Amino acid sequence: QVQLVESGGGVMQAGDSLRLSCAASGHPFTSYAMGWFRQAPGKEREFVAALSWIGNRTHYAESVKNRFTISRDNTKNTLYLQMDSLKPEDTAVYYCAATFKYSPESDYYTYRSRWDYWGQGTQVTVSS
Repeated sequence: QVQLVESGGGVMQAGDSLRLSCAASGHPFTSYAMGWFRQAPGKEREFVAALSWIGNRTHYAESVKNRFTISRDNTKNTLYLQMDSLKPEDTAVYYCAATFKYSPESDYYTYRSRWDYWGQGTQVTVSS
């Protein structure tokens, strides 16, 4: 079992930066991939970014590429999502996820079904 707790959400202006955190516990932090998804009102939960536990490979949704950065601090058992140049369309509840599954394919982690554990979510609101 892996427990995930997100924090860092808030109300921002377009162009601002924000960093989300996800504290993980329950299993050695370096043995699973981690990622971020988001869900806007009335929409499906969508993939944002992933970080594999082998080789620390990253993958991003096209909508956030070059604006968001996913990283992990293994000494703190924490995953981060640095969000720069925020846009109103980034408004959503952001969820942290973890999985023991591994694949070298870049789009493997974009599917919700590949993820085993989820946090409770943190709200990010971006006004124009």
